[in-house]
Amino acid sequence: MFAEQYSDGLICDEVMCMHEMEKVELSVEDRRNKIIEILTQQGRVKVVELSKLFGTSEVTIRNDLSELENMGLLGRIHGGAVSAYRAYYNMSLHERMKTNEEEKRRIALEASKLISDGDTLMVNSGTTTLFTVQELRSTKNLTIVTNSLSIAQETGHYRNIHVILLGGNFDPQYQFTYGDDAINQLSRYRADKLILSVDGISLNNGITTFHHLEADVSRQMAARVNKTIVVADYTKIGRTSFAHINSIDGVDILISDQKANQEELNKIAKRNIEIRLV
Repeated sequence: MFAEQYSDGLICDEVMCMHEMEKVELSVEDRRNKIIEILTQQGRVKVVELSKLFGTSEVTIRNDLSELENMGLLGRIHGGAVSAYRAYYNMSLHERMKTNEEEKRRIALEASKLISDGDTLMVNSGTTTLFTVQELRSTKNLTIVTNSLSIAQETGHYRNIHVILLGGNFDPQYQFTYGDDAINQLSRYRADKLILSVDGISLNNGITTFHHLEADVSRQMAARVNKTIVVADYTKIGRTSFAHINSIDGVDILISDQKANQEELNKIAKRNIEIRLV
């Protein structure tokens, strides 16, 4: 994580701060991940400062920012960029649960109708998945494998649900586990269904997430279930987020709400994906 600061205020990570003139070689993907981390923390970045930080040209940084803007992850301003996600993703869990709450709860209720007594589920982190689990409190003999601490805590109050919380690295802001340990533990399980929260779903770019650290966990979950159910409110439809999880063909059922982009939904439905609107 970015822990120290240059004299001009730009945050950098521990390795890079050993010496201002010592540059660390990063892949394009890693550099762009770092840019998003800075944006998440500071809300804005400057081309000239990023160029110094990464030891690359300003042209390269502008290309990075343009590509991230095309993905909907930031907005360009003169000399730099501002985060398009900062407002929502810097909210507390409670605040994010209140955002589009009515739509999310209707989606959750519909998703719960697809779950039967005795099912085994995988569930990733997210407010809509948390609402879905709340709707399952009366389901009998249910087993849930999740990387979400919030979901594990919620189901601790339910008698008929057995929860397996994946270990590994922990993201305290978004309350999920990730990394090699989580993936290795996940490889021991198979489940009937996956309830998957995403930040973007489109025909061309598939299912995507803002949380690049969680993308591998979500991808492995999808590979280890018989049916993938995506729960996504209207703001996610037709949108592409930062990290790719899977192609659109990896989705069996998409549950959204009536405000969703109908044109995009029609395209998705042509790929033999069941669409449910609530």
